Amino acid sequence: MDAINTGLTWLNGIVWGVPMLVLILGVGLFLTIGLKLRSIFNVPLSFWMLWRGRRPEGSGEITPFNALMTELSATIGTGNIAGVATAIFLGGPGAVFWMWMTALVGMATKYAEAVLAVRYREKDSRGEWVGGPMYYIKNGLSSRWTWLGTVFAAFAGIAGFGIGNMVQANSVSHALENSLSIPLWVTGVVMFVLVGLVLLGGIKRIGAVAGKLVPFMAITYIAAGLLVLVLNVQKIPEAFALIFTYAFSPAAATGGFAGAAVWAAIQFGVARGVFSNEAGLGSAPIAHAAAQTPGPVSQGLIAMLAPFIDTIVVCTFTALVILTSGAWTVGSTGAALTSNAFEATLPGVGHHIVSFALALFAFTTLIGWSYYSERSLEYLFGVRIIKPFRIAWCLAIIVGATMELAFVWLLADTLNALMAIPNLIALALLSPVVFALTREFFKTRGKSENNPF
Repeated sequence: MDAINTGLTWLNGIVWGVPMLVLILGVGLFLTIGLKLRSIFNVPLSFWMLWRGRRPEGSGEITPFNALMTELSATIGTGNIAGVATAIFLGGPGAVFWMWMTALVGMATKYAEAVLAVRYREKDSRGEWVGGPMYYIKNGLSSRWTWLGTVFAAFAGIAGFGIGNMVQANSVSHALENSLSIPLWVTGVVMFVLVGLVLLGGIKRIGAVAGKLVPFMAITYIAAGLLVLVLNVQKIPEAFALIFTYAFSPAAATGGFAGAAVWAAIQFGVARGVFSNEAGLGSAPIAHAAAQTPGPVSQGLIAMLAPFIDTIVVCTFTALVILTSGAWTVGSTGAALTSNAFEATLPGVGHHIVSFALALFAFTTLIGWSYYSERSLEYLFGVRIIKPFRIAWCLAIIVGATMELAFVWLLADTLNALMAIPNLIALALLSPVVFALTREFFKTRGKSENNPF
């Protein structure tokens, strides 16, 4: 087992090393430029499309709004609480700046993923729309690339049980045990039942639950963060100064903070940013392929809001709470650092706020990733895999809630990177399709939809 751990640690260092970070940022930057910065300048239009997307406007399984909420249910998770704290602990305050940069180029990546997902989706044997990287690789590229889609589906199907299931269940159970003394197994059983009830309804129930739960949890968490910032309002300018200063210069050691070089700020900012918003991993387009949308670009405009909401908004609140509270110099990391930051400003309730947020974020990640893994395994084995998968998914929750998962976390993190490689290759090869569909949309249909932008 030690040999396996050593080998996996070595592989993880490679797949999340400089080449991967360059590939993710490079493809995102290439798409951003190829789209003529529309992924940044068209954010107002995207919010208008999202508002209109509460109603179905085409064939599909769920509304465009619920497709985005399903995606956000998976992306707004432990990365927004523990991931931001880890980035600051390892890379210093400057890591937040590089998380922002990752989100900005990630908006173009998410846009392209959703455009291709809708463009190349197909119906399965049950008559439901399915799509994602495996389908736009199979249907958009020549037959010699089909193996790449199979590789993606295999990695995604397995990775979900780690990063989208057991790791999330583990985070919730330990947070509730530490905060409210709830036994690990009790949390595991409760989540087993709740997730099972949602999965029984398939993507329509997942979308409906996500459509109500995600806005509530995001607004509640932001409100708590806003309260902390109001109480620490005089320290907000200093926090932004720390972010911009240490994005381009080394952060010196102070208190329990060991210091960080500029490269560390870039590396951990980008890595944690990708972990949080999942831009480039290829998971999100699986949800957007089910949208009842009038066309690929319409859904792409909605999809590109995910990195904006997840990283530019939610992660920024976490970062500012940590920096304005001064907790980042104490020496704690992960969820404990975020919890200490809230507790420092809101004594007696801060720890409970983070525990509640962590539980809610992780629960929605469980239901969002269940759909990603289910569709990936369906691609490989057909619809007969769905019922056995849902049973296995729910049982894995109890396992994850009650076990130490250092190995599972390492394996899942590695598989996440391996998912991204086929997807990023496909995005680069199919980028001419994305650019052509975008030009056509804004030349004709985009100007005739009575939109104010």
